[in-house]
Amino acid sequence: MSSYHLTKRSVSLSGHRTSVALEPEFWAHLDSFAEQDGLSFAGLVAKLDAERGVHPLASALRLYVLQRVESDGFSAKNKLL
Repeated sequence: MSSYHLTKRSVSLSGHRTSVALEPEFWAHLDSFAEQDGLSFAGLVAKLDAERGVHPLASALRLYVLQRVESDGFSAKNKLL
């Protein structure tokens, strides 16, 4: 991981503006997944927000990235940190 700082982004969810802080690497994956799925970034975040249940939004976004990366064949077991 190249950095440990958080970057904030703002998005409108259900008509309310909110900010989410994540590491830049997570934002890069989310941007890529939105493009792959033919969604805007805001559209992907809104979809995940609607599906997240009780998880905080930042946690739900991180878990989504982890799930997508693992479904693409990467596992933490395959990489030494």
